[in-house]
Amino acid sequence: MTLRAWLIFKLNSAPQQHDARVKNVQEQVRNFKLGGSKMCTSRPGWATVSIRLGKYKKNMKKININLMDILEVDTERKVVRLEPLVTMGQVTSLLLPLGWTLPIVPELDDLTVGGLIMGTGIETSSHKYGLMQHVCESYELVLPDGSLTKCSKTENPDLFYSVPWSYGTLGFLVAAEIRIVPSKPFVRIKYQPAHSAGELVDIFTKESKKTKENDFVEALAYSDEEGVVMTGNFCDIYEAGKLNRIGRWYKPWFFKHVETKLKSNESSVEYIPLRDYYHRHTRSIFWELQDIIPFGNNPLFRLLVGWLMPPKISLLKLTQGETVKRLYEEHHVVQDIMVPMKNLTKCLQVFDQEIKLYPLWLCPFYLPKDPGMLAPPSEEMYVDVGAYGEPRAPDFNNVKTIRRIEKATKDFNGYQMLYADSYMTREEFREMFDHTLYDKVRKSLPMCEEAMPEIYDKVHKEK
Repeated sequence: MTLRAWLIFKLNSAPQQHDARVKNVQEQVRNFKLGGSKMCTSRPGWATVSIRLGKYKKNMKKININLMDILEVDTERKVVRLEPLVTMGQVTSLLLPLGWTLPIVPELDDLTVGGLIMGTGIETSSHKYGLMQHVCESYELVLPDGSLTKCSKTENPDLFYSVPWSYGTLGFLVAAEIRIVPSKPFVRIKYQPAHSAGELVDIFTKESKKTKENDFVEALAYSDEEGVVMTGNFCDIYEAGKLNRIGRWYKPWFFKHVETKLKSNESSVEYIPLRDYYHRHTRSIFWELQDIIPFGNNPLFRLLVGWLMPPKISLLKLTQGETVKRLYEEHHVVQDIMVPMKNLTKCLQVFDQEIKLYPLWLCPFYLPKDPGMLAPPSEEMYVDVGAYGEPRAPDFNNVKTIRRIEKATKDFNGYQMLYADSYMTREEFREMFDHTLYDKVRKSLPMCEEAMPEIYDKVHKEK
Protein backbone atom coordinates (compact mmCIF):
# COMPACT_ATOMS: atom_id res chain seq x y z
CA MET A 1 0.00 0.00 0.00
CA THR A 2 2.89 2.36 0.78
CA LEU A 3 4.54 1.62 -2.58
CA ARG A 4 1.22 2.07 -4.39
CA ALA A 5 0.63 5.47 -2.75
CA TRP A 6 4.16 6.63 -3.64
CA LEU A 7 3.86 5.53 -7.30
CA ILE A 8 0.44 7.13 -7.81
CA PHE A 9 1.65 10.39 -6.30
CA LYS A 10 4.83 10.41 -8.41
CA LEU A 11 2.95 9.53 -11.63
CA ASN A 12 0.33 12.19 -10.83
CA SER A 13 -2.45 9.80 -11.83
CA ALA A 14 -4.55 10.29 -8.71
CA PRO A 15 -6.55 13.36 -9.92
CA GLN A 16 -7.84 11.57 -13.02
CA GLN A 17 -8.76 8.46 -11.07
CA HIS A 18 -10.34 10.63 -8.39
CA ASP A 19 -12.99 12.11 -10.66
CA ALA A 20 -14.07 8.67 -11.86
CA ARG A 21 -14.23 7.32 -8.32
CA VAL A 22 -16.31 10.25 -7.11
CA LYS A 23 -18.78 9.66 -9.96
CA ASN A 24 -19.03 6.05 -8.81
CA VAL A 25 -19.88 7.23 -5.28
CA GLN A 26 -22.51 9.59 -6.69
CA GLU A 27 -24.03 6.75 -8.74
CA GLN A 28 -24.24 4.49 -5.66
CA VAL A 29 -25.97 7.24 -3.66
CA ARG A 30 -28.42 8.05 -6.45
CA ASN A 31 -29.37 4.37 -6.68
CA PHE A 32 -30.30 4.35 -3.01
CA LYS A 33 -34.01 3.82 -2.46
CA LEU A 34 -35.71 5.44 0.53
CA GLY A 35 -37.69 3.13 2.74
CA GLY A 36 -36.58 2.22 6.24
CA SER A 37 -32.82 1.78 5.97
CA LYS A 38 -30.28 4.60 5.73
CA MET A 39 -26.81 5.00 4.20
CA CYS A 40 -23.31 4.64 5.60
CA THR A 41 -19.85 3.80 4.24
CA SER A 42 -19.01 0.16 3.48
CA ARG A 43 -15.78 0.26 5.49
CA PRO A 44 -16.06 -2.65 7.97
CA GLY A 45 -15.87 -1.91 11.68
CA TRP A 46 -12.73 -4.03 12.13
CA ALA A 47 -10.83 -1.84 9.64
CA THR A 48 -11.06 1.29 11.79
CA VAL A 49 -8.63 2.31 14.55
CA SER A 50 -11.44 2.63 17.09
CA ILE A 51 -11.92 -0.45 19.28
CA ARG A 52 -15.70 -0.19 18.74
CA LEU A 53 -17.42 -2.51 16.28
CA GLY A 54 -20.54 -0.50 15.43
CA LYS A 55 -23.68 -2.56 14.94
CA TYR A 56 -25.46 0.12 12.93
CA LYS A 57 -23.90 -0.95 9.62
CA LYS A 58 -25.75 -4.27 9.59
CA ASN A 59 -29.06 -2.72 8.57
CA MET A 60 -27.86 0.14 6.38
CA LYS A 61 -27.15 0.59 2.68
CA LYS A 62 -23.35 0.51 2.36
CA ILE A 63 -21.64 2.98 0.01
CA ASN A 64 -18.17 1.96 -1.18
CA ILE A 65 -15.71 4.87 -0.80
CA ASN A 66 -12.53 3.73 -2.56
CA LEU A 67 -10.59 6.99 -2.13
CA MET A 68 -7.11 6.65 -0.61
CA ASP A 69 -4.70 8.98 -2.46
CA ILE A 70 -2.91 12.27 -1.97
CA LEU A 71 -4.18 14.36 -4.89
CA GLU A 72 -2.09 17.51 -4.86
CA VAL A 73 0.51 19.41 -2.84
CA ASP A 74 0.18 23.14 -3.54
CA THR A 75 3.15 24.87 -1.94
CA GLU A 76 2.07 28.31 -3.18
CA ARG A 77 -1.30 28.15 -1.44
CA LYS A 78 0.24 25.99 1.32
CA VAL A 79 -2.43 23.29 1.14
CA VAL A 80 -2.55 19.59 0.41
CA ARG A 81 -5.62 17.99 -1.19
CA LEU A 82 -6.34 14.52 0.15
CA GLU A 83 -8.87 11.74 -0.26
CA PRO A 84 -10.60 10.52 2.92
CA LEU A 85 -8.83 7.15 3.31
CA VAL A 86 -5.33 8.65 3.20
CA THR A 87 -3.57 7.69 6.44
CA MET A 88 -1.25 9.73 8.62
CA GLY A 89 1.51 7.28 7.74
CA GLN A 90 1.02 8.11 4.05
CA VAL A 91 0.98 11.84 4.75
CA THR A 92 4.24 11.93 6.70
CA SER A 93 6.11 9.57 4.35
CA LEU A 94 5.20 11.71 1.32
CA LEU A 95 5.18 15.25 2.71
CA LEU A 96 8.28 15.24 4.94
CA PRO A 97 10.77 14.54 2.09
CA LEU A 98 9.25 17.58 0.32
CA GLY A 99 10.00 19.77 3.36
CA TRP A 100 6.33 20.16 4.40
CA THR A 101 4.02 18.76 7.04
CA LEU A 102 0.49 19.13 8.36
CA PRO A 103 0.17 21.57 11.28
CA ILE A 104 -1.40 18.68 13.23
CA VAL A 105 -0.27 15.07 12.68
CA PRO A 106 -2.29 12.75 14.94
CA GLU A 107 -0.19 9.95 16.35
CA LEU A 108 -1.09 6.53 14.95
CA ASP A 109 -0.06 5.62 11.39
CA ASP A 110 -3.44 4.14 10.42
CA LEU A 111 -5.63 7.12 11.36
CA THR A 112 -7.35 8.39 8.21
CA VAL A 113 -8.06 11.92 7.00
CA GLY A 114 -11.78 11.17 6.80
CA GLY A 115 -11.95 9.83 10.33
CA LEU A 116 -10.01 12.78 11.72
CA ILE A 117 -12.31 15.27 9.96
CA MET A 118 -15.67 13.57 10.46
CA GLY A 119 -14.62 12.72 14.02
CA THR A 120 -11.75 14.74 15.41
CA GLY A 121 -7.96 14.80 15.50
CA ILE A 122 -5.50 16.18 18.03
CA GLU A 123 -1.75 16.18 18.57
CA THR A 124 0.95 17.94 20.57
CA SER A 125 0.91 20.98 18.24
CA SER A 126 -2.80 21.54 18.99
CA HIS A 127 -2.02 24.19 21.62
CA LYS A 128 -1.07 26.37 18.61
CA TYR A 129 -3.46 25.17 15.91
CA GLY A 130 -6.49 23.63 17.63
CA LEU A 131 -8.07 20.40 16.40
CA MET A 132 -7.83 18.90 12.91
CA GLN A 133 -10.97 20.78 11.84
CA HIS A 134 -9.23 24.08 12.54
CA VAL A 135 -6.50 23.51 9.94
CA CYS A 136 -8.87 22.40 7.17
CA GLU A 137 -9.53 24.82 4.30
CA SER A 138 -12.35 23.04 2.45
CA TYR A 139 -14.31 19.80 2.14
CA GLU A 140 -15.82 18.12 -0.91
CA LEU A 141 -18.84 15.92 -0.21
CA VAL A 142 -21.33 13.78 -2.06
CA LEU A 143 -24.64 14.78 -0.47
CA PRO A 144 -27.53 12.38 0.27
CA ASP A 145 -29.21 13.22 -3.06
CA GLY A 146 -26.04 12.29 -5.00
CA SER A 147 -24.94 15.85 -5.79
CA LEU A 148 -21.31 16.93 -5.33
CA THR A 149 -20.61 20.09 -3.35
CA LYS A 150 -17.67 21.99 -1.88
CA CYS A 151 -17.70 23.98 1.34
CA SER A 152 -15.30 26.33 3.11
CA LYS A 153 -15.45 29.28 5.50
CA THR A 154 -16.64 31.47 2.61
CA GLU A 155 -18.54 28.92 0.48
CA ASN A 156 -21.43 27.05 2.16
CA PRO A 157 -20.06 27.98 5.61
CA ASP A 158 -22.89 26.34 7.57
CA LEU A 159 -22.06 22.98 6.00
CA PHE A 160 -18.31 23.60 6.48
CA TYR A 161 -18.68 24.13 10.24
CA SER A 162 -21.12 21.22 10.59
CA VAL A 163 -18.94 18.53 8.99
CA PRO A 164 -16.47 18.05 11.93
CA TRP A 165 -17.88 15.66 14.55
CA SER A 166 -20.75 14.76 12.18
CA TYR A 167 -19.51 11.18 11.66
CA GLY A 168 -20.66 10.97 8.05
CA THR A 169 -24.27 11.87 8.78
CA LEU A 170 -24.45 14.85 6.39
CA GLY A 171 -22.88 13.24 3.33
CA PHE A 172 -19.83 11.33 2.12
CA LEU A 173 -16.47 13.08 2.25
CA VAL A 174 -14.56 12.59 -1.03
CA ALA A 175 -11.73 15.14 -0.63
CA ALA A 176 -10.37 17.77 1.75
CA GLU A 177 -7.87 20.59 1.57
CA ILE A 178 -5.68 20.91 4.67
CA ARG A 179 -3.09 23.55 5.42
CA ILE A 180 0.59 22.61 5.33
CA VAL A 181 3.55 24.26 7.03
CA PRO A 182 7.32 24.00 6.42
CA SER A 183 9.01 21.19 8.34
CA LYS A 184 12.51 20.58 9.66
CA PRO A 185 14.27 17.22 10.02
CA PHE A 186 14.51 17.06 13.81
CA VAL A 187 12.61 17.92 16.98
CA ARG A 188 14.43 19.13 20.09
CA ILE A 189 12.67 17.60 23.10
CA LYS A 190 12.96 18.93 26.63
CA TYR A 191 11.84 16.57 29.41
CA GLN A 192 10.69 18.15 32.68
CA PRO A 193 9.95 15.64 35.48
CA ALA A 194 7.35 16.51 38.09
CA HIS A 195 7.06 14.80 41.48
CA SER A 196 3.68 16.09 42.62
CA ALA A 197 0.30 16.57 40.96
CA GLY A 198 0.46 20.31 41.54
CA GLU A 199 3.89 20.61 39.97
CA LEU A 200 2.82 18.56 36.93
CA VAL A 201 -0.26 20.69 36.30
CA ASP A 202 1.63 23.95 36.87
CA ILE A 203 4.45 23.12 34.44
CA PHE A 204 2.04 21.69 31.86
CA THR A 205 -0.27 24.73 32.02
CA LYS A 206 2.62 27.17 31.76
CA GLU A 207 4.21 25.43 28.77
CA SER A 208 0.86 25.06 26.98
CA LYS A 209 0.41 28.82 26.98
CA LYS A 210 3.78 29.37 25.24
CA THR A 211 2.33 29.05 21.75
CA LYS A 212 5.18 31.00 20.14
CA GLU A 213 8.02 29.34 22.04
CA ASN A 214 6.86 25.69 21.90
CA ASP A 215 5.98 23.84 18.71
CA PHE A 216 4.88 20.75 20.67
CA VAL A 217 3.62 20.16 24.22
CA GLU A 218 2.46 16.96 25.94
CA ALA A 219 2.70 15.25 29.31
CA LEU A 220 2.49 11.70 30.63
CA ALA A 221 1.14 11.20 34.14
CA TYR A 222 2.60 7.99 35.62
CA SER A 223 0.69 8.17 38.91
CA ASP A 224 -1.43 10.62 40.87
CA GLU A 225 1.83 12.26 42.01
CA GLU A 226 4.36 11.87 39.17
CA GLY A 227 4.63 12.77 35.51
CA VAL A 228 6.85 14.18 32.79
CA VAL A 229 6.11 17.29 30.72
CA MET A 230 7.64 17.36 27.23
CA THR A 231 8.10 20.40 25.02
CA GLY A 232 9.47 20.28 21.51
CA ASN A 233 10.69 22.53 18.73
CA PHE A 234 11.56 22.01 15.09
CA CYS A 235 15.30 22.20 14.39
CA ASP A 236 17.74 21.62 11.52
CA ILE A 237 20.65 20.13 13.45
CA TYR A 238 21.27 18.20 16.66
CA GLU A 239 23.90 18.22 19.37
CA ALA A 240 26.49 15.44 19.20
CA GLY A 241 25.55 12.45 21.34
CA LYS A 242 21.94 13.56 21.88
CA LEU A 243 20.18 12.09 18.83
CA ASN A 244 17.62 9.41 19.71
CA ARG A 245 16.14 7.54 16.72
CA ILE A 246 13.25 6.35 18.86
CA GLY A 247 11.36 4.92 15.88
CA ARG A 248 13.85 2.11 15.23
CA TRP A 249 12.60 -1.39 15.99
CA TYR A 250 15.13 -2.17 18.71
CA LYS A 251 14.53 1.02 20.69
CA PRO A 252 12.56 1.03 23.99
CA TRP A 253 8.92 1.96 23.80
CA PHE A 254 8.67 5.72 24.03
CA PHE A 255 6.51 5.88 27.16
CA LYS A 256 8.99 3.60 28.95
CA HIS A 257 11.86 5.78 27.79
CA VAL A 258 10.09 8.89 29.13
CA GLU A 259 9.45 7.17 32.47
CA THR A 260 13.21 6.96 33.09
CA LYS A 261 13.26 10.77 33.29
CA LEU A 262 11.47 10.53 36.66
CA LYS A 263 14.69 9.24 38.23
CA SER A 264 16.04 12.79 38.15
CA ASN A 265 14.79 16.13 39.41
CA GLU A 266 16.53 17.93 36.55
CA SER A 267 15.26 18.58 33.04
CA SER A 268 17.07 16.99 30.09
CA VAL A 269 17.23 17.47 26.32
CA GLU A 270 17.49 15.14 23.33
CA TYR A 271 16.77 15.25 19.60
CA ILE A 272 14.41 12.98 17.66
CA PRO A 273 13.99 12.72 13.86
CA LEU A 274 10.69 14.39 12.92
CA ARG A 275 8.92 11.31 11.55
CA ASP A 276 10.03 9.28 14.58
CA TYR A 277 8.58 12.00 16.79
CA TYR A 278 5.25 12.11 14.96
CA HIS A 279 4.84 8.34 15.43
CA ARG A 280 6.65 7.95 18.76
CA HIS A 281 3.71 6.15 20.43
CA THR A 282 2.86 4.01 17.40
CA ARG A 283 5.15 1.04 18.10
CA SER A 284 3.51 0.44 21.48
CA ILE A 285 0.03 1.75 20.46
CA PHE A 286 0.58 4.32 23.21
CA TRP A 287 0.86 1.70 26.03
CA GLU A 288 -1.85 -0.72 24.95
CA LEU A 289 0.70 -3.24 23.67
CA GLN A 290 2.00 -3.97 27.19
CA ASP A 291 -1.34 -5.68 27.92
CA ILE A 292 -1.33 -7.58 24.60
CA ILE A 293 2.37 -8.56 24.58
CA PRO A 294 3.64 -8.12 28.17
CA PHE A 295 7.23 -8.92 27.16
CA GLY A 296 7.12 -6.63 24.13
CA ASN A 297 9.56 -4.11 25.60
CA ASN A 298 12.13 -6.78 26.52
CA PRO A 299 15.44 -5.84 24.80
CA LEU A 300 15.86 -9.30 23.24
CA PHE A 301 12.29 -9.32 21.91
CA ARG A 302 12.74 -5.85 20.44
CA LEU A 303 16.01 -6.79 18.80
CA LEU A 304 14.76 -10.02 17.22
CA VAL A 305 11.14 -9.27 16.27
CA GLY A 306 10.60 -5.62 17.18
CA TRP A 307 10.38 -4.88 13.45
CA LEU A 308 7.04 -6.73 13.43
CA MET A 309 5.54 -4.33 15.95
CA PRO A 310 2.94 -3.07 16.31
CA PRO A 311 0.32 -5.53 15.11
CA LYS A 312 -2.34 -3.79 13.06
CA ILE A 313 -5.29 -2.77 15.23
CA SER A 314 -7.57 -3.91 12.39
CA LEU A 315 -5.94 -7.39 12.49
CA LEU A 316 -6.43 -7.62 16.25
CA LYS A 317 -10.10 -6.71 15.88
CA LEU A 318 -10.68 -9.04 12.93
CA THR A 319 -9.24 -12.06 14.77
CA GLN A 320 -10.80 -11.26 18.13
CA GLY A 321 -12.96 -14.02 19.56
CA GLU A 322 -16.16 -13.43 21.53
CA THR A 323 -14.49 -14.12 24.90
CA VAL A 324 -11.66 -11.65 24.26
CA LYS A 325 -14.16 -9.12 22.96
CA ARG A 326 -16.23 -9.46 26.14
CA LEU A 327 -13.14 -9.11 28.33
CA TYR A 328 -12.19 -5.92 26.50
CA GLU A 329 -15.68 -4.53 26.99
CA GLU A 330 -15.76 -5.35 30.71
CA HIS A 331 -12.14 -4.78 31.80
CA HIS A 332 -10.66 -2.29 29.40
CA VAL A 333 -10.87 1.48 28.96
CA VAL A 334 -10.18 3.62 25.92
CA GLN A 335 -11.36 7.18 26.56
CA ASP A 336 -10.32 10.69 25.59
CA ILE A 337 -11.93 13.42 27.65
CA MET A 338 -11.48 17.07 26.63
CA VAL A 339 -11.85 19.63 29.42
CA PRO A 340 -10.87 23.27 29.98
CA MET A 341 -7.29 23.54 31.24
CA LYS A 342 -8.53 25.21 34.43
CA ASN A 343 -10.35 21.96 35.33
CA LEU A 344 -7.39 19.63 34.72
CA THR A 345 -6.61 19.02 38.40
CA LYS A 346 -10.20 18.00 39.15
CA CYS A 347 -10.31 15.83 36.02
CA LEU A 348 -7.14 13.95 37.05
CA GLN A 349 -8.66 13.34 40.48
CA VAL A 350 -11.78 11.86 38.87
CA PHE A 351 -9.69 9.55 36.66
CA ASP A 352 -7.61 8.41 39.64
CA GLN A 353 -10.71 7.73 41.72
CA GLU A 354 -12.70 6.00 38.99
CA ILE A 355 -10.16 3.93 37.04
CA LYS A 356 -6.61 4.26 38.48
CA LEU A 357 -5.12 3.72 35.03
CA TYR A 358 -1.64 5.02 34.21
CA PRO A 359 0.03 6.44 32.24
CA LEU A 360 -2.47 9.13 31.26
CA TRP A 361 -1.82 11.14 28.11
CA LEU A 362 -2.21 14.93 28.47
CA CYS A 363 -2.38 16.98 25.29
CA PRO A 364 -3.31 20.70 25.28
CA PHE A 365 -5.37 22.26 22.50
CA TYR A 366 -6.74 25.68 21.69
CA LEU A 367 -10.51 25.74 21.17
CA PRO A 368 -11.82 28.82 19.35
CA LYS A 369 -15.45 29.90 19.55
CA ASP A 370 -16.46 28.70 16.09
CA PRO A 371 -19.90 27.50 15.03
CA GLY A 372 -20.46 23.76 15.22
CA MET A 373 -20.80 20.88 17.66
CA LEU A 374 -18.23 22.24 20.12
CA ALA A 375 -19.57 25.46 21.58
CA PRO A 376 -17.39 26.71 24.46
CA PRO A 377 -18.57 29.89 26.24
CA SER A 378 -15.44 31.61 24.89
CA GLU A 379 -12.15 30.70 23.19
CA GLU A 380 -10.05 28.83 25.69
CA MET A 381 -7.14 26.41 26.19
CA TYR A 382 -8.41 22.86 26.70
CA VAL A 383 -6.62 19.60 27.47
CA ASP A 384 -7.30 16.09 26.21
CA VAL A 385 -6.90 13.47 28.94
CA GLY A 386 -6.40 10.06 27.35
CA ALA A 387 -6.80 6.79 29.27
CA TYR A 388 -5.96 3.54 27.48
CA GLY A 389 -5.65 0.13 29.09
CA GLU A 390 -6.78 -2.00 32.03
CA PRO A 391 -8.22 -0.09 35.01
CA ARG A 392 -6.80 -0.84 38.48
CA ALA A 393 -9.69 0.60 40.49
CA PRO A 394 -11.13 -2.22 42.64
CA ASP A 395 -14.79 -1.34 42.04
CA PHE A 396 -14.49 -0.64 38.31
CA ASN A 397 -17.66 -1.35 36.33
CA ASN A 398 -17.41 -0.41 32.68
CA VAL A 399 -20.90 1.04 32.20
CA LYS A 400 -21.32 2.67 35.62
CA THR A 401 -17.77 4.04 35.71
CA ILE A 402 -17.90 5.54 32.21
CA ARG A 403 -21.32 7.03 33.00
CA ARG A 404 -19.80 8.80 36.04
CA ILE A 405 -16.88 10.04 33.92
CA GLU A 406 -19.33 11.34 31.30
CA LYS A 407 -21.23 13.24 33.97
CA ALA A 408 -18.01 14.73 35.35
CA THR A 409 -16.98 15.73 31.82
CA LYS A 410 -20.24 17.61 31.34
CA ASP A 411 -19.84 19.26 34.77
CA PHE A 412 -16.37 20.44 33.65
CA ASN A 413 -17.85 21.94 30.43
CA GLY A 414 -15.93 19.30 28.52
CA TYR A 415 -16.48 16.86 25.67
CA GLN A 416 -16.06 13.14 25.19
CA MET A 417 -14.30 11.92 22.04
CA LEU A 418 -16.84 9.76 20.25
CA TYR A 419 -14.62 7.04 18.80
CA ALA A 420 -14.74 5.42 22.26
CA ASP A 421 -17.59 3.86 24.22
CA SER A 422 -20.33 6.38 24.97
CA TYR A 423 -23.27 5.55 27.22
CA MET A 424 -25.00 8.95 27.31
CA THR A 425 -28.71 9.16 26.66
CA ARG A 426 -29.79 11.07 23.56
CA GLU A 427 -30.78 14.02 25.74
CA GLU A 428 -27.43 14.06 27.59
CA PHE A 429 -25.60 13.79 24.27
CA ARG A 430 -27.42 16.83 22.94
CA GLU A 431 -26.62 18.75 26.12
CA MET A 432 -22.89 18.05 25.75
CA PHE A 433 -22.74 18.81 22.02
CA ASP A 434 -24.44 21.82 20.42
CA HIS A 435 -26.74 20.51 17.67
CA THR A 436 -28.17 23.91 16.65
CA LEU A 437 -26.24 24.32 13.40
CA TYR A 438 -26.14 20.59 12.72
CA ASP A 439 -29.94 20.29 12.90
CA LYS A 440 -30.35 23.33 10.65
CA VAL A 441 -28.03 21.87 8.02
CA ARG A 442 -29.69 18.44 8.11
CA LYS A 443 -33.05 20.09 7.44
CA SER A 444 -31.62 22.13 4.56
CA LEU A 445 -29.91 19.26 2.72
CA PRO A 446 -32.15 17.29 0.33
CA MET A 447 -32.99 13.79 1.63
CA CYS A 448 -30.59 14.10 4.56
CA GLU A 449 -33.02 13.37 7.38
CA GLU A 450 -34.60 10.51 5.42
CA ALA A 451 -31.37 8.93 4.11
CA MET A 452 -28.72 9.54 6.80
CA PRO A 453 -28.67 8.53 10.48
CA GLU A 454 -28.07 11.03 13.28
CA ILE A 455 -24.68 11.16 15.02
CA TYR A 456 -26.04 9.58 18.18
CA ASP A 457 -27.29 6.58 16.22
CA LYS A 458 -23.71 5.88 15.06
CA VAL A 459 -21.67 6.57 18.19
CA HIS A 460 -23.72 5.25 21.11
CA LYS A 461 -22.33 2.02 22.57
CA GLU A 462 -25.49 0.06 21.87
CA LYS A 463 -25.74 1.23 18.26
